[in-house]
Amino acid sequence: MFVVHFYEQKNEMLNQLLKRVPEVGEDLRIKGRKGKVASVVEVDEKTYHVQVALEAKAKPGVAADPGKKKKR
Repeated sequence: MFVVHFYEQKNEMLNQLLKRVPEVGEDLRIKGRKGKVASVVEVDEKTYHVQVALEAKAKPGVAADPGKKKKR
């Protein structure tokens, strides 16, 4: 069992106790967001730091037809 800390840039997103350490380039999903493993650093024999590159969040778009906006 390994302790795996997942980081996005310098922010720790998640830490888990896993049987297998993720590999570089592997696809994964954290907190509902898709991402890829950018790098894996072994801190000691049981602890690993994994850098994750997440896809950008989709921003909500503008209403399709301005005439169909909610009326107050």
